[in-house]
Amino acid sequence: MTADPHATGAAASADPVADRRRSAVSGVVITASDRSVAGEREDASGAAVAERLADLGLAVERMLVPDDQARIEATLVAATTRHRLVVTTGGTGLTPRDVTPQATAAVVEYEVPGLAELMRAEGRRHTPMAALSRGVVGVRSGALIVNLPGSPKAALESLEALMPVLPHALETLAGPFDHGAARAAGRDDLPPLEPDGSEAAAR
Repeated sequence: MTADPHATGAAASADPVADRRRSAVSGVVITASDRSVAGEREDASGAAVAERLADLGLAVERMLVPDDQARIEATLVAATTRHRLVVTTGGTGLTPRDVTPQATAAVVEYEVPGLAELMRAEGRRHTPMAALSRGVVGVRSGALIVNLPGSPKAALESLEALMPVLPHALETLAGPFDHGAARAAGRDDLPPLEPDGSEAAAR
């Protein structure tokens, strides 16, 4: 799919968060790569990540954008009006054209540093080079934006690191979420409770 964020679907809603709550969970995989946009390299990382998300039952859209900060920003903003999960691949390294983290930081309302740290920690289990990844995770309009590396292997490793917490993150972002009612219904996939009854993850 082309990089033009205005040519990828329905117009933005006046209340995109409410629209996403009413619809099935969907996601988009945005690959930032000059070479892929030019047709010089197959988008292997985008394909691999999209397939993994589809395995989770998400309806997945795919997009390509060049390594241009303004284009990436515009694409992210448009994507968050249609999807609850926005995943990027590529552009997280140290070269001058690696601008995906800058673009993400410019459009999110707040970051979720623990998820970015979780991905880098998993990456360092496989290679010390993972410490060079500058991927950002943040929230805009109730949608979660996740920066993955451009390597298919590294992208999947990073995504897998998020799997234990990703469903609950999306669930709480869609809010309001009643943790007490969920526990009473027998849910066993929620954060553990502290001795005082508070959730361990809510420190």
